[in-house]
Amino acid sequence: MFVDHFFAAAERAMAAIDRSAVEQMAQTLARVRDGGGRLFLLGVGGSAGHASHATNDFRKICGFEAYCATDNVSELTARINDEGWEGTFSTWLQSSRLRAEDGILVFSVGGGSLEPPVSANLVRAVQLAKERGAAVTAIVGRDGGYAARIADACVIVPTADASLITPIVEGLAAVVWHLLVSHPALAMSQGHWEQLAAGTVTAGAVQAQAQAAE
Repeated sequence: MFVDHFFAAAERAMAAIDRSAVEQMAQTLARVRDGGGRLFLLGVGGSAGHASHATNDFRKICGFEAYCATDNVSELTARINDEGWEGTFSTWLQSSRLRAEDGILVFSVGGGSLEPPVSANLVRAVQLAKERGAAVTAIVGRDGGYAARIADACVIVPTADASLITPIVEGLAAVVWHLLVSHPALAMSQGHWEQLAAGTVTAGAVQAQAQAAE
């Protein structure tokens, strides 16, 4: 049955993730935040959705000053139109005044490459970050592509089934980043449901939040 096959492949991929690489990424990101640096999150396609979601988590749970390159669709499409696809992220980082204290976090199935040109905008962004001395982190799949070769800390989701590379990499990338924002080196607060489970959110606070949302 396909359901069994998919879950078995996902389990094999998760079991094969290098735990020390995840720990290294947590510590690298902690140094960025604790040193006053900002975090810029980058991704293409489904990974752009990951970058947007993760930006929320790193800001709200971990206290980062964090930004997602694809959240402003007007700026993104203007840069594509005026400067070309390859420069979309690197020019955005330049406008953000990327500096050595900062870090970038790349989400990508392939990790980017120039030959063949796949997610080349990620490659240009990583190159700029290295030139500026910023920390480069990545959660990628397969062999990790350019991002894995250049990153200061990289988590690779191994291929467990060649017919399911994208869904398993993107699915487990979400697991890895949720691990990171829950890591003791990074987490500064709990999520809402964890606070409820621990009894640290009062009924009055929940009611006030509900009223504010109306």
